[in-house]
Amino acid sequence: MSNLSRMRDAVIAARAALAGLREQIGATERELEAERRQLMDAERRGRLAGEIGDQETVTVAQHFAAKHANRVSVLERQLGAQRDELALAEHELADMTEQLKTAERNRGAAEAADRVAAAQAGMGPVDAEDERLKSRLDRAAREAAAEQQLEALKQKLGKRGRP
Repeated sequence: MSNLSRMRDAVIAARAALAGLREQIGATERELEAERRQLMDAERRGRLAGEIGDQETVTVAQHFAAKHANRVSVLERQLGAQRDELALAEHELADMTEQLKTAERNRGAAEAADRVAAAQAGMGPVDAEDERLKSRLDRAAREAAAEQQLEALKQKLGKRGRP
């Protein structure tokens, strides 16, 4: 598999990962909303119990309200972290996509420059074997450049400590 193919596969995988992150954010948002409703219910029950003088129910309601308030706090932080992770992943995908486009442009530009130089020098392919060798060398150079870009991207992603 060529380096450009691997870069394309990495972009596809990153897009799929973004979809997964968005799904996780949606699930956390739903869980947070449910937890907020439970917090409001516990607080309302505590107020109502206080109005009728039922201290035992007030105590239980306060306990559950505290539990739900803590859970709301945790979910809010989790949601913030997930949104930050999504923003980071979107930025990384944009970088990866740009690197892939650059690698593809460079490949085409290098091939075109070689053809122009050969035409200006009045040189055509001497024989089929020379042309195949030239083609292999060009491909190796393109793959080496793409490999360098891929390695740089891997190092960049590794430094960010993705889970």
